[in-house]
Amino acid sequence: MEIMQIFDKKMNPTFVNHKNIKIIVGLIVLLVLLLSFTFMRDTHLHITHKQANTLYSANKIEKIIVDGEYIRLHTKDGKYKIYKDAINKNLFFEKFPVEVKENNSYIYDISFLLILVGGLWYFMAKTRKQQINQMRISRQEESKISEPVQALTSTVTFKDVAGINDVKEELEEIIDFLGFPQKYRDLDIRLPKGVLLVGPPGVGKTLISKAVAGEANVPFFYQSGASFVHIYVGMGAKRVSELFKKAKQMAPSIIFIDEIDAVGKSRGEFRNDEREATLNQLLTEMDGFEENSGVIVIGATNKVDALDEALLRAGRFDRRIHISLPDLQDRQNVLSLYLKNKPHSVNIEEVSRMTVGFNAAALDTLTNEAAIYAMRQGRKTVETSDFEEVKEKVFLGKRKVLSFTDEEREIQAVYQSAKAVVATWLDIEYDKIGILNTRLIMQEGEILSRTKLIHKIKFHLAGSIATKQRYKEQYSNAAVDIVQAKELVRKVIYDYAMSDTFIATSVQEDALMRESVEELTTLLSTLEPALTEVGNYLLTYENITNSQCKEILREIF
Repeated sequence: MEIMQIFDKKMNPTFVNHKNIKIIVGLIVLLVLLLSFTFMRDTHLHITHKQANTLYSANKIEKIIVDGEYIRLHTKDGKYKIYKDAINKNLFFEKFPVEVKENNSYIYDISFLLILVGGLWYFMAKTRKQQINQMRISRQEESKISEPVQALTSTVTFKDVAGINDVKEELEEIIDFLGFPQKYRDLDIRLPKGVLLVGPPGVGKTLISKAVAGEANVPFFYQSGASFVHIYVGMGAKRVSELFKKAKQMAPSIIFIDEIDAVGKSRGEFRNDEREATLNQLLTEMDGFEENSGVIVIGATNKVDALDEALLRAGRFDRRIHISLPDLQDRQNVLSLYLKNKPHSVNIEEVSRMTVGFNAAALDTLTNEAAIYAMRQGRKTVETSDFEEVKEKVFLGKRKVLSFTDEEREIQAVYQSAKAVVATWLDIEYDKIGILNTRLIMQEGEILSRTKLIHKIKFHLAGSIATKQRYKEQYSNAAVDIVQAKELVRKVIYDYAMSDTFIATSVQEDALMRESVEELTTLLSTLEPALTEVGNYLLTYENITNSQCKEILREIF
């Protein structure tokens, strides 16, 4: 234990900094002493009367300095000194240049030394003050870390969570065990120690775990995986130990570790001793309590592939529950829940169909934004149109509205009209196509045919070919669509191997793109009257729906 305390102390940044400061101060003191010795040491060689006369006779003296009791002689070969009464000063002074060193020069040397000492003292005092402040902050942080683990009481039930019927079924027996553990003990039934909720962000993993605790009416211990990882060695492991100890004392109970991948990542070449110590403690704790101890550990992650294998083996997180994005029926249930307390005349099925790809959190935000928009419009009832107005803001973020010149607006109208006409002609479903945006309807769980994929390739190429036909020029607004068209061509050839021989080659890729361009060019020439009509419609109203475009095509053809 003492060895661990010493190790912890050495790993403590405050301790390390204090040690470094001592070294720095010691080096500065040594530097000051060396400088003082250099300034104060007399480097002149003491010579005799005879040696001085020899220098005189050889004309080697370049300068004479009168310094108190000494005469200092400077030559090319060195510096010498002799008592001033030991030579004939008149002869020396007449022949060579003379300087007189004032007595206060020593005062300057001493002053310089005092300034150095004073600077050193100021540096040490300031460093000590910073060290004290850092120690105070460190103690505060340690005290925060050492705060006792608190149990929460969850008021959330499955009535507050919609769109997870399949998940509810898997968790029902966990709830029953927490509420009536004895009947499982009587039959010697072993329940999982841990349940891992796996799913993308925003699908409600935390809410589900709270609902389990609320349904079972048991204490709920919430911890984030990141809260276990500290700069202080051993603190994360200590936190884990305290958490499990408290949960056992209050059993039956639930421990929920959100973003468990923060502490449970695979142990590899990029080591982190503190995180590994914390993970080892978590593994030990999960091994240490019995299956029927009344404590269930629920972990949540969206990176299950990054978790350490030891955490996923049998006897730890025995059960893995995958939570996917809500389907159509789930979205209807979620929207009904969120609109329950809001006055509305919303067509929930219509909104559900336009929100493919939305998770539960996004639907919650969408509902709230729609209500805010209705309030801004001066209405007291939320309508379906409110959802349409705020959908892009929620799904894509608020985008800056482009400011086109009149010429650019006409080019963009031609470009988007071609996409709208081709999509309508080839039965590609879309919600709305406008001068500024394109909103296709995403398909759920559909097996795509080669024909449909090629239709989508043509859809993405339609705008660039139409503008080239109209203006004999190519424009940069086609960049995104061309990238998507190329990606679809690549998938058709390489990912789906949709060829007669099931062998993918770059030649087939080029051939498919060339064939699509040729067929689309012919189609657009045929649909030229519709392109003109839809383009004028976009210039007037800026957006066109699928049904409006179909009406225009029916009138022309």
